[in-house]
Amino acid sequence: MPSNDPEQTIDFTVDRNNLYREESFTDVKVAAIRRLTPVKSDGSDDESRDSIFMAQTQLMSPSGPVVLQSVLDAKTLEEAMERFPKAMQKEMEKVASEDKKKE
Repeated sequence: MPSNDPEQTIDFTVDRNNLYREESFTDVKVAAIRRLTPVKSDGSDDESRDSIFMAQTQLMSPSGPVVLQSVLDAKTLEEAMERFPKAMQKEMEKVASEDKKKE
């Protein structure tokens, strides 16, 4: 049942100063790279901010799929592709380390 308590409501206001246009690139095997290009509230490019590159891949484990993702320190798609393998390896090691702690 919805609550009228202001402390339990969710603020769905769009942050008009933090908008991005999203583009996806994939090799249809392992790599998924998203480029988030900053835009102004009218949809035009916001050249005062840098694009963000995100890496993502999925591995199968006995427990099911494991999603690995990371922000890539890249300025171009070419740099993002070059840094993808190392970023995913680092995320995989982090997940493996967390799994060992649970045992």
